[in-house]
Amino acid sequence: MSGRLIARLTQFTRSPQGQRTIASARRAAADPRKRAQARSLLGRVRGRR
Repeated sequence: MSGRLIARLTQFTRSPQGQRTIASARRAAADPRKRAQARSLLGRVRGRR
């Protein structure tokens, strides 16, 4: 099952929509404010376990 998931993810990343999503994520990762928001969100998610 995981092999099928990896294949679907690979297919998505090669598609035009996947490329747009990746570019958007890279822009967000380069923005210090967005990075702080993501770090905060991850901290809250991890704290719930």
